[in-house]
Parts: sequence; structure tokens; C-alpha cells
Amino acid sequence: MTDDPISPADRNSDSIPSHVLQLRRLLLRLHKTLLDDERAAFERVHGRIESSYKLLNLVMSDPWFDWLHALSELVVRIDETLDADEPMSIEQARHFVGQTQDLLTPAEGGTGFGRKYYEALQRSPDVVLAHREVTKVLEAAS
Repeated sequence: MTDDPISPADRNSDSIPSHVLQLRRLLLRLHKTLLDDERAAFERVHGRIESSYKLLNLVMSDPWFDWLHALSELVVRIDETLDADEPMSIEQARHFVGQTQDLLTPAEGGTGFGRKYYEALQRSPDVVLAHREVTKVLEAAS
């Protein structure tokens, strides 16, 4: 299909492909769930993280949390597109769906995000539930 523009004035209405807004919301929830799980894993090895400020510093600079940046960056790209002066297109929405599907592919034998994501899914029922919610939106959007 060709690009079907969505005007900036309609960004918060039903004229935006609803799956993009749902996807963004669920990706944020998934990110929080992964961060909570990763914090617990970090604390098992290194001891308690004393404050939210310390956690933020670790998330931004410690290699332990690096893998989560790919998900953060995807949400930022969605936000930038939603906030842009130019209209969002159906093609852009499809692109975000594809990027999300690619990113959230667990890889038992892989490396990077896929491997870490696989491990989080194995360790945390909360991650599995959040993943399932994202998957429902991706299936509806495909």
C-alpha cells in the first residue's frame, strides 16, 4: 500500500492506526517489566541498588543493562514519529510493527537483545505476560 497520511491534529484520535498507540503503551510496560527483572538479577549478584537515581545511572551506563537500550530506542523512534510535524503514514506504522517483531524475537542460541530477551522470558512470568500482550497487538496489526 501507499503512504496514507495522518494529520498532526488527529494524532490522539482514532484516525491513527490504533495498534501504534497500543504498541507504544505495551512496549513501555514491557520495558518496565524487563527493567524490574533485570534490576532483581543485578541485585542478586551485586547487592541492593540504593535509589532510583543510582538505578538510572546504572541503566544508562552499566553494561549489564545495555541490551535494554534497543527497546528504549524503539519507543523513542515511535514517539518522535508521533510528535513530528509531518503526518504519520500507514507505512510508518507498519515499519514499527516490523521492527518490534524483529526485536522481540527471543534467541536461545543468539547474542545481544535476542539472547537476553530469551533469558528474561525464561526467568520471569511477568515478562512472559507482557510479551504476550505485545504479541496480541502485533498479530492484530499484521
